This record gives sequence, structure tokens and C-alpha cells, in this order.
Amino acid sequence: MIRYEQDFNAWLLHTIRLIQQEKFAAIDKEHLIEELEGMSKSQQHELLNRLRVLLAHLLKWQFQPTYRCNSWRRTIVEQRQQIRDLLEDSPSLKHRLTEKFVKSYTDAVEYATAETGLPITQFPTVCPYNLVQTLDHGFYPDREKQA
Repeated sequence: MIRYEQDFNAWLLHTIRLIQQEKFAAIDKEHLIEELEGMSKSQQHELLNRLRVLLAHLLKWQFQPTYRCNSWRRTIVEQRQQIRDLLEDSPSLKHRLTEKFVKSYTDAVEYATAETGLPITQFPTVCPYNLVQTLDHGFYPDREKQA
């Protein structure tokens, strides 16, 4: 028996073989459940983090128009692509999207404040973009037009 605590990779490979051979009684169920739960949490965390970075860059784009650069645009594009791919691979995350979107905005404001040096009061307390806009590859907020 390969122990989870001794060699994680060997334990994974061993568990895969046991499942393939349908030797379910021999599976270390406790650790398998723990790992599967961790994978689910990891995907939710990735979604939250990518939304956070995307929203922070949209805020920077809107509130520091003179500093706009290709690096910011690339980050916006990359985060949107990664979110799209994550939702395609795990469609069940879509039902958590609104919840994660709301939570990520608060974190994004902190991130944008740290990145820009602007006071936190400069940013709206509620996200100025809706979820559809945020994920739309053609959407870039323009502060002058929204004023």
C-alpha cells in the first residue's frame, strides 16, 4: 500500500490503477475525497482570482487613462480568455459566477488602489460594470464617456 503522506504522486498513480481495476475497497477514500474537494475549491479560487485581476485592470483602464498600455490590454484579454476556458472546462462554475463576481470586486478595488496609488475612495463602492460587460472581449471602460 502506497501511503498518501509518503509520496503523493505515487499515491495518485496507485489510486488511478485501483479505480481502473475496479478495486474500490482498496482505495484510500478519506484522502481521495479530500483531494477531490480541494480540486473543486481550487477551480473556484482560480475563477475568483481571474475575476479580481480582470476587474482591477478594467478599473485601472478607466481611472488612469493616461497610463493605458498594451500590457494592461494583454492582461485584460488573457484574464477573459482564461475565465472563458475555465467555464468551458467546468460549466458548473457558471452558477457561482455572480457570487464570485461580487466578491472579486472588493478585492479588485484594493488591488487597483495598490497598483495606481489612487485613494480607495476614487473607485466606486459597487462595480460600475456588469458581468456581461466585464467578460465581453470588446468592452473597455472609458471614464470620459461614462462621466
